[in-house]
Amino acid sequence: MQETPVESPFGGGYLSLLATTGPFALVILGLLLFFSLLSWTIIFRKWLTFRAIEHQSGSFLAMFHKSARLSEVSAACEHFHGTPLSGLFTAAYQELNAQLHALQAKEGTSSSNPGHPVLKEKNVASIQRSLMRASAAELSVLERSMSWLATTASATPFIGLLGTVVGIMSAFQGLGLEKTASIQAVAPGIADALVTTAAGLFAAIPAVIAFNQFVHRIKNIGSQMDDFSSEFINLVERSFT
Repeated sequence: MQETPVESPFGGGYLSLLATTGPFALVILGLLLFFSLLSWTIIFRKWLTFRAIEHQSGSFLAMFHKSARLSEVSAACEHFHGTPLSGLFTAAYQELNAQLHALQAKEGTSSSNPGHPVLKEKNVASIQRSLMRASAAELSVLERSMSWLATTASATPFIGLLGTVVGIMSAFQGLGLEKTASIQAVAPGIADALVTTAAGLFAAIPAVIAFNQFVHRIKNIGSQMDDFSSEFINLVERSFT
């Protein structure tokens, strides 16, 4: 018995379904395509950002530990714009200098006291607050566009399902106008309607995976910034108090 050749899904299957898709389904598919392209753009840009952060953070920490003076680290920060640790250091270093200058102006460092002023507890607390503000600002930058990934992951399956429900309703309305009901009569309409669900899942699945991975990386970067902030405060307390 000769077997019937299976039709290629890309040759006459899925592409032929798109050719017979109704206007409402085409609008749904266009909206899902927009979400998919947007999410892939965000995924690619975020991947490049986190890759640069991972590379530059290690280099910045190595330079920070090797430097004998904070001024040397400050001068080198312009070469480490890809890591949020550079922003934290810059904010804390500027606040440290502001506190030292304020104490010098208040106490009046004389030639008999050539050393730098001694920081008090409230001065160290001000530096801690500057580190917290800088850390929050850096995290806000890292979390930018993450809401779009979350929206794509959660909304596109329902958008695709909406197209499927409307398509199935249209298929059964057409079936009601036929004199005889059969699976051959309703199957093409149902298959046409399910295209939008498949497109919704195609847009949502990469967004879900990328969102979870990026959230995990942001948490790790946040922990790294907390560790650096503690290390900087310890350095300030050893050197200026």
